[in-house]
Amino acid sequence: MGSSVVDVDVRLAVVLVLLTALAVAAGRLSGLGEDRGVLVAAVRATVQLAAVSAVLLVVVRSLWLSAAFVLLMVSVATATAAGRTTGRPLRSPGSARRLLATALPVVGGAAPVVALVLAAGTVPMRGEAVIPVAGILIGGAMSATSLAGRRLRDELETRSGEVEAALALGLLPRDAVLLVARPVAGTALIAPLDQTRTVGLVTLPGAFVGVLLGGGTPLEAGAAQLLVLIGLLAAEVLAVWAVTELVARGRLLPVPR
Repeated sequence: MGSSVVDVDVRLAVVLVLLTALAVAAGRLSGLGEDRGVLVAAVRATVQLAAVSAVLLVVVRSLWLSAAFVLLMVSVATATAAGRTTGRPLRSPGSARRLLATALPVVGGAAPVVALVLAAGTVPMRGEAVIPVAGILIGGAMSATSLAGRRLRDELETRSGEVEAALALGLLPRDAVLLVARPVAGTALIAPLDQTRTVGLVTLPGAFVGVLLGGGTPLEAGAAQLLVLIGLLAAEVLAVWAVTELVARGRLLPVPR
């Protein structure tokens, strides 16, 4: 198998088809109603990764093209998080304003971390290094924004009376929303916190395995994984903070005033 963790041959194709079928069957038989969503996600992932793999062969050779690709990732992440957070179609009225607002936690979470690791020289200023690291951090900020935003939307709809009661007591609108929003938004950080706390004891994530397969030492693999995990944690905390403030100020979701 050489330096690759997966053999790319017909066996891989068969296993992927079987895994997709298993997930689709589980989604249907369980009553969760996610069988179609699983199938669409699997097909999209296959097509997108095939296309991206071909594009990256060219993109990583140029730092400017790599930067453009990172901007594309930010755009897709923003659109995805906006749909999850607001629960509205991208082409509905006010979509441009919502997209702009959602870009703040996605960029605000990932950009400071990317800038720090690049400025420190921890990650070399090369396309093949910048794109994976930026992608991991943008993806983390997107997930944190989506989870926190969706949770806040559901909670504020359910507990709008509590917000209105706080307003009646004289609290400012932002402060009244934050009474409900802050504890709820924090639940979006449960997964990254658990992943960071248990790394090495429960799982050996991709960065660790990738460095080992690339010929690095276990110490180098551990350092790379630590950089990714703590960078992700920082990006996700910043994203959750930003989306919570945006919701409290009425920039993303309608809230009692």
